[in-house]
Amino acid sequence: MLPVLLIVDDEKATRDVLCSALEDDYEVYAAANGKAARAILESEPVDIMLTDLRLGGESGMDLIDYAQTLPQAPACIMMTAYGSPATAAEAKRHGAYYFVTKPLNLDEVELLLKRAAHTRSLEAENRALSASLRPTGGLDSMLGDSPQMQSIFNRIRQVAPTTATVLIEGETGTGKELVAKAIHSLSPRAKAKFVAVNCAALSPQLMESELFGHEKGAFTGALQRRIGRFEEAHGGTLFLDEIGEMDIPTQVKLLRVLAEKCIERVGSNESIPVNVRVVAATNRNLQDMVAAGTFRLDLYQRLNVISLHLPPLRERAGDIVLMANAFVQELCKENNKAPKTLTRDALELLRSFNWPGNVRQLRTAMEHGVVMSDSSLIQISDLPEYLANPHAETVSSTPQKNIHTDFKLDFTHSFNLEYIVQSTILRALEFTKGNRSQAAALLGINRRTLQRKMAESPSVFQQFLS
Repeated sequence: MLPVLLIVDDEKATRDVLCSALEDDYEVYAAANGKAARAILESEPVDIMLTDLRLGGESGMDLIDYAQTLPQAPACIMMTAYGSPATAAEAKRHGAYYFVTKPLNLDEVELLLKRAAHTRSLEAENRALSASLRPTGGLDSMLGDSPQMQSIFNRIRQVAPTTATVLIEGETGTGKELVAKAIHSLSPRAKAKFVAVNCAALSPQLMESELFGHEKGAFTGALQRRIGRFEEAHGGTLFLDEIGEMDIPTQVKLLRVLAEKCIERVGSNESIPVNVRVVAATNRNLQDMVAAGTFRLDLYQRLNVISLHLPPLRERAGDIVLMANAFVQELCKENNKAPKTLTRDALELLRSFNWPGNVRQLRTAMEHGVVMSDSSLIQISDLPEYLANPHAETVSSTPQKNIHTDFKLDFTHSFNLEYIVQSTILRALEFTKGNRSQAAALLGINRRTLQRKMAESPSVFQQFLS
């Protein structure tokens, strides 16, 4: 099936020459003005539009603007006898793929049309990839066509209707909260509240009050009664993110709540029944923490009734293109941008990268591409520099185990725990040249935890806080 080409020019001679030269390779339509062109665009599935800049009293820019509003916008090429760098740049801002000056060189026009046709083919392929998975019922926000993710989806559907406590394990950025929300949405509790608590963002002093609430006057600053997250989530689901950051005293209290299904507000002896399903998540190895004495074995056993392990993005590279295309579509809408497409070279680069920050990092990279691209194509040059040049941000596409091999701890100076923690964080920050997100990923903690640790010792981390 031939690509459909629409030629728009108010000069009949130009239309006739182009139609005659191109009719063997394209299904050609011709229009002398914007009104006629819009009528064709509304009635025919045009793949490519070749339009003059000046159409009598109309502007080809306006016609391109109109074409970009169509459900399947054609690839647009602008022709003009009044070419300038400024005009070319403006045409690209309006959505033109290419810009060609008159008098026309037919060889150049044919080459640009072939490129545009190739781009259209790529767009169709990307749309098919993005549509290849249509999850339903609480999984709408999750993408993945790999066997690993299909297995995760099946387990979510299996455990969601139950009352079992779920522990979600996985590296930072793998989508643990999305899994928790999917479990809630597919459960009988879906009409009640989903309440999320980031344990890493709370100090031990605030954790108990945040979870269980407090009475007026329970401590300095407690000016009124406050219900905690367990009461807020009554009848629904409580998501405890980064549960590995919870201190031991709070772990003891949490264990009691899970066992007795009652809470006591700080400053009160009254037991309040709560009907809450707990879903916990961690990017740390809780079994190792149990062995080290920093996480209670009985609490681990209570939480780990059902375990879901989310694979890192580097272990399911087949999902990268699907997710990247979905993120681009979503971010174009969020940023009021015309639809954009990743080039083949850009897609290959994404496939080859290691993604230490996982899905969250991929989405951030796609947002960079959407914002920086000034055409309908997202090219390598529009993506973050560290993708093409791993040394620009030191966590490269080297497999993570090699990164950790290079990052070695030194205990020769002191076994003091505080010193070791500070030294380890400093080494990570130096290794990543101050990039906190990558340092946190390297350390196996989230960014907020890292920032809190740095804020606790500002003199130690002064060079990285400025």
